[in-house]
Amino acid sequence: MAREVPEAPARVSGGFRSVVDVFLSGEGLPFSQVLSAERIERICRKHRCLFGLDTIYSTSVVLWAFLSQVLRDGKEAACQAAVARIVAWRCEQGLEPPTADTGDYCRARSKLVPGALREISCEVAEELEQAAEPDWLWKGKHHAKLVDGFTFTMPDTPANRADYSQIKNQKPGVGQPIARAAAIVSLATGAIMNLTFGAFEGKQTGETSLLRTLLGSFRTGDVVVMDRYYCSYMLLAMLLGQGTHACVRKHRYRQNSQQRVRRLGEHDHLVVWQRPERPKWMDQSLYQQIPKTMELREVCFRVVVPGYRTQFIEVITTLTDAGEYSREDLANLYGFRWNAELDIRSLKSTLNLDHVRCKTPAMVESEVWTTILGYNLIRTTAAGAAQLSGRQPRQISFTATCQYVLAAWMQISSGWIKPEHMTPFGLRVLEQIAGCEVANRPGRIEPRAVKRRRDRFKLMRKPRHELRADLYKVLG
Repeated sequence: MAREVPEAPARVSGGFRSVVDVFLSGEGLPFSQVLSAERIERICRKHRCLFGLDTIYSTSVVLWAFLSQVLRDGKEAACQAAVARIVAWRCEQGLEPPTADTGDYCRARSKLVPGALREISCEVAEELEQAAEPDWLWKGKHHAKLVDGFTFTMPDTPANRADYSQIKNQKPGVGQPIARAAAIVSLATGAIMNLTFGAFEGKQTGETSLLRTLLGSFRTGDVVVMDRYYCSYMLLAMLLGQGTHACVRKHRYRQNSQQRVRRLGEHDHLVVWQRPERPKWMDQSLYQQIPKTMELREVCFRVVVPGYRTQFIEVITTLTDAGEYSREDLANLYGFRWNAELDIRSLKSTLNLDHVRCKTPAMVESEVWTTILGYNLIRTTAAGAAQLSGRQPRQISFTATCQYVLAAWMQISSGWIKPEHMTPFGLRVLEQIAGCEVANRPGRIEPRAVKRRRDRFKLMRKPRHELRADLYKVLG
């Protein structure tokens, strides 16, 4: 039976009250207010993957256990650890525990539909974005979305090799299948709004091709911030056609591909781009909808970093109103693009998304989206702590938030915290999370080198079965 949730402080707004309640509910499962059983049941019923409502391994319990894998274990021996946590939780609740065998859990986990996990994750991120405070938004009104790509590897199994090829210069059986992904990240909250991935090589596998499949994730009035890899006429025209603005670094091959029409200020002017020929991936009907010319704004600003040469950055944007969006505003906006690199680093290093461990393409997709869901839930908690303390979500360390959440989860689920002490305990944890600030280290400069020498294994030059046969020959 769930404990009564104490009243959250009055300074917590309604949009984040459920975030604070996560630490005050005393439930033994993580994120019990944000990732509620009702939300899971509604979306999984829609995707026809609702199972085990009256059994140990129900959809909700399996999803929560899967989340514990991506948040706690680094995916090492994770299935056994997940089952152990289910056993401990059911024993604490006075329920019959499952056996220690991981087979039932793994079979139940395979029933999770990637589409359902994706919808849950995107819904959590969208709710967080809509609850964002005005001072978190760019210029107090625009939802800025950062776009960046990355890669990750997976186990070298026949099923994974069939869908995701490995790098060409690696021999079969030596390398690992690799996937390319493109992600949309909220500047305000750091949440992953949407993501898609596919094969690393082949036709229509580039980052721009992946991003085109995500254009429906942008809303009217959003501002998309991208690096120069995405600086293409077609992509900007498609974004502008749906009411979405863009701020992208100018591609180096576009030096003489436009006509200057009006000067707006120093290193700030309007240009007209001409529509190029129809690319092979675009059908004729869509090409006819692309305007023949497009008026854009080009600004240039200087980046000065002590110890480095001065760098000139040219940015192309659809925000052409110089009165409302100054050159300095656009320079600051593009400077925020680096946050996407840091967010993806958190995904790959803290949540181990640099290498997934599932052995089939379907489970690879499920593991990726469960990791994204866990990431968004941690970002939701950080946002709640930020709102409680009057800070910005991006001022709070993602890694520290993850560590505090897991520590609080252990304390609460073990029953060590009495109900009457739940409120001060939860508020204290949120205050500690809010105190873990990042990006506030002025004058910090470090060499890109390591001091510690480490022994490393030799790289695999032959398939594993050949190396094993060679060892048998040596052993006689």
